[in-house]
Amino acid sequence: MTIMRSITDERMARLAWARIAEPTDKVAVALIERFGFEDGLAVAQRGGRLATGQQVDRFAARLEKLDLERDQEISGRLGAKILVPGEPGWPEQVDDLEVPPWCLWVRGRLDFAGACERSVAVVGARASTAYGNHVAADIAAGTGARGFTVVSGAAFGIDAAAHRAALATEARTVAVLACGVDRSYPVAHADLLRQILSAGTVVSEVPPGSAPTRVRFLARNRIIAALATGTVVVEAGLRSGALNTLNAAAEIGRPIAAVPGPVTSMTSAGCHWAIREKQAVLVTDAAEVVDLLGHIGGDDLAPAKRGPVRVEDSLEELPRRVWGVLAPYRSKTVEEVTVQSGLSATEVLGALGELSLAGLAEQRLDGWGRLT
Repeated sequence: MTIMRSITDERMARLAWARIAEPTDKVAVALIERFGFEDGLAVAQRGGRLATGQQVDRFAARLEKLDLERDQEISGRLGAKILVPGEPGWPEQVDDLEVPPWCLWVRGRLDFAGACERSVAVVGARASTAYGNHVAADIAAGTGARGFTVVSGAAFGIDAAAHRAALATEARTVAVLACGVDRSYPVAHADLLRQILSAGTVVSEVPPGSAPTRVRFLARNRIIAALATGTVVVEAGLRSGALNTLNAAAEIGRPIAAVPGPVTSMTSAGCHWAIREKQAVLVTDAAEVVDLLGHIGGDDLAPAKRGPVRVEDSLEELPRRVWGVLAPYRSKTVEEVTVQSGLSATEVLGALGELSLAGLAEQRLDGWGRLT
């Protein structure tokens, strides 16, 4: 009770809600929308039922153990900044979410808000293939080299490939966690997260000590989508966390891209669905991602992809038709070329003269041949 009376400002109330409620808890959201952060806590403490019929007793157990001073002390020992809306360093783009985070714990060396102004979320399957890992790494390294911060979730598979490529190329990277910023999850990525902390940033909307849960992973995905300028999905099943991130990005109008895979691959089935349903733009490399997410025109414009340049590309129509008929290792008479090209003898002779001057054909003892 004493602890509750000490919460007299919105900042502390936000920290309290982050400790006692799940990030997108419908009852908590309803309380905050109706009463605000501070008064909503008082209503939660009293318990009972709202006019809508929603029970608020679910917060009682956590309220009993609420100790915000200890939470702030732990955050200080970790070197974690606690950010709330309106404070310096708060990434305003997350305010676009239907349910924005109440606060964020941030650890690392980056200017967090500044780093996310030009950023790309690279997400995908945990059980990724070698192809998916290669493409994710290529996109992360390529966009990182163009000044983009690589945002992902530090999970197995595509997430890890994206983070590692960013670190290897000294690009900026941000890991958004579904647990506290003091925990390494998955445990096997403890070293990866240490590297991200030393060169990038780790962020979470749940307090230190919080364990990862399914609902927190789903909530985490919406923050990844909101932080980044746009999202690229590299390998995703038809039911996957990556598609959940894609949907979160679509809800707030962020650009979405997807990488195609083999049509027989279930790992890429979600990407193909998103492309087919026009929810995502097909991309194949970093240049196309930068073209989608970067500034219009200028250096962010992807170069047009063309096939190999051939010698006949620069020829006019008639010389090209004649050149196509000629063979490099067999001579042909003017009459043969006339029949095979469908041109008149006059047109063929004129075209042969042009080809000869261009060094593409030569007259031999038994006819004309192509020079390669």
